[in-house]
This record gives sequence, C-alpha cells and structure tokens, in this order.
Amino acid sequence: MLVPLSNVPRDYAWGSTTLIAELEGRKPAGSREAEVWFGDHPGSPAKTADGRTLDRWLREEGGASGVPDRLPYLLKLLAAASPLSIQAHPSKAQARAGFEREETAGVPADAAHRVFRDDNHKPELIVAVSDTFTALAGVRDLAATRRMLSELGDAGRAIADRLTGESDAAAVRDTIAWLLSGEAHAEVEAVVAAASETESREFGAEFGFIRRFGAAFPGDPGLVVALLMNLVALRRGEALFVDAGVLHAYVEGLGVEIMAASDNVLRGGLTPKHIDVPGLLEVLDPTPGPAPVLEAREVASGVDLYAPGVPDFALVRVRVDAGADAAVALRGAAIALAVAGPVTVSDPETGESVVLDAGRAVLAAGADRLVLSGAGEVFIGEPGE
Repeated sequence: MLVPLSNVPRDYAWGSTTLIAELEGRKPAGSREAEVWFGDHPGSPAKTADGRTLDRWLREEGGASGVPDRLPYLLKLLAAASPLSIQAHPSKAQARAGFEREETAGVPADAAHRVFRDDNHKPELIVAVSDTFTALAGVRDLAATRRMLSELGDAGRAIADRLTGESDAAAVRDTIAWLLSGEAHAEVEAVVAAASETESREFGAEFGFIRRFGAAFPGDPGLVVALLMNLVALRRGEALFVDAGVLHAYVEGLGVEIMAASDNVLRGGLTPKHIDVPGLLEVLDPTPGPAPVLEAREVASGVDLYAPGVPDFALVRVRVDAGADAAVALRGAAIALAVAGPVTVSDPETGESVVLDAGRAVLAAGADRLVLSGAGEVFIGEPGE
C-alpha cells in the first residue's frame, strides 16, 4: 500500500528562508522554513491524500495487511541558516522518568518550559543533502582543545585551567556546568572577544564560527561550549549519528534527518527557547572523542545504507538514473522522501506506483520491497535492525 504524504514547514528561528523552497522548485515563502516532518508524531503529523493526519490514518488502518498502528521513527527535511540550540537527548530510561515526572507535576503538554514531550529516547541521524552541512557534534579531544585555547592567550587559559580533573569526561562536565551556571560571564566575554580577533591555521573554522554568530548570541555561554565541541563540515551524502547524551547543534545546511519518534530536547545555549541546565547535565555524555560520523555501506549500485544499529530506524539513500531501476528490500513500514526527481516509486506486488518530485514523500505499508525508476535521489526511512 502506497500512501502519499505531505506536510507544511515548521517555522523555527534558526530555519532557512530558501533551502526547502529551492529543493521543491518554488519561490520562497518569505518566512523561515526549518523542518518538514514526515511521520506520525503528534507534534506535527504528516497528512495523507484523503486529509487524515498520519497518526489518525495509522490508528484507523493499522493491523491490516502489515500496516502498523504507529511508526518507530520520524523522518524530516531539516534546513538550518543559523545554529540550532546546543542540546542533548535522553536515553529511554531518562525519557520515561522525565515524562512521568512532568506528567505528575501537571506541566501542560504545550508549555514552553516542558522538556519531556513523550516517554521515548531520541537517537538521530542526519545526512547532508546540500553540498556542505555544518554541525557541532560531540566533545572534542581535550589535547586539541587545549591547543586551541592556548591560541587565545589569557582568555583561553582561564578555560583550559578548568579542564582538569580525575578524568577527561569529569573535567568536561564540570567545565560545561560552570560555563552554563552564569558565574562565568566575564570569562565567556573574554573568550568570545579573543576568538573573534584571532586568526588560526588549525582552528580558523572554530574562530570563524564565533565571529559569525557571536553578535547573534551576545554573552551566551553556549558560544564557549561550542568551542569545546567538534565542528564538522559534512559533504553531500555524509552522515552524523547522534546517540543519547551526545552534545550537538546543527549549524547550517540542508539535510535529511531520521530519529526515534520523539521530541525530547535538553537545551544548554544558543537559543531563545527554554534552557534546562540541570537536565542537560543529567543526560550529558561528556566523553571527549572524534565527531560521530557514520559511514554508509553500499548495498547495491547507487544504494547506500546508513545503519547505526538502533532498533528504531535505518536510512537508505537511493540514486537512480534514467533506464536503470533500483530495487530496495524493506524491513517494515517505510517512508520514501525524494530530494531530486521525478522518481517513480512502485510496489511490484500490488502494481501501485507514485511519482515523487523533490520534497515529496510516500508511505509504503505492507510492502516487502520497492522499485525506483526515473532520475533522481530518494531517502527511505524504515525500522532498524
């Protein structure tokens, strides 16, 4: 069963005014278009061709012919023109405890200070669709961070002196807690000023980030937290996998994102939204290391699999050329989202087919495989291994 899906972009402060419109081949709407959700999460469920929301459609159609009553993942188009908040997501146990705590306390589901919107974890994967996609992801190795801070003179030394302790992870946690406590205002301003004025061969991109966004977030300690993180420039088709507790912030570019079906976010800076420093520190994994880049595995010509090893989701990227069809086996209910087209998506068992232009999506429920033809690029979200 093939069910065309549509949705409207969500207007967030960090969203791009052009990237989604350019992908879809239309004039920009004039507002910020940050995300388009293709899933059944009640925060912004997609709509089916008959006008039902996808969560309602699945409840009413689920259980028949292999149609589930809910999806374990949420697939998105994400278009950033400025940094998303510095954030981390809870584990499943943390999400359940936090959701129960806020429910018991009577925090309204739509309250601005509500943190746990559901009881699920939120591992997530993003693949660059634009030529480059910039992100902050994970805590940088401390040896590199100390080299960077040494280039900032006394201002950097004040931060570097904090990055000591029984373990690197403990040092990072304590330093982030201090930066976000409000007690480090003078040190934050000094580091931002020094980074804005310093040229560096090794850390030019990091200092450029501060020059570019420092004025937009004056006095925000998240700017210095960002300097402790890996700054990554993904090329088209490259991916990051962000597991529970991993500190991250997408910065700029267009990507396809898939995650467990959740909207739980603990924020620490670079945002006008609610910041929960104790909550962020509770879920944070402060272990330094390389950026969590996930390598795709080619499973057939033009077909790449991004499989982070979580049960909630996997993502398949399919590139097809005219006259060369691609067949993709499915693990369960899948959503195919085109980023270039037109591409015809067919269920060979039922004979159904849907033509997808860029930015269009279709739910494949009860199908064992899909055949893609035409000329374009499609991402297929599905349950994980």
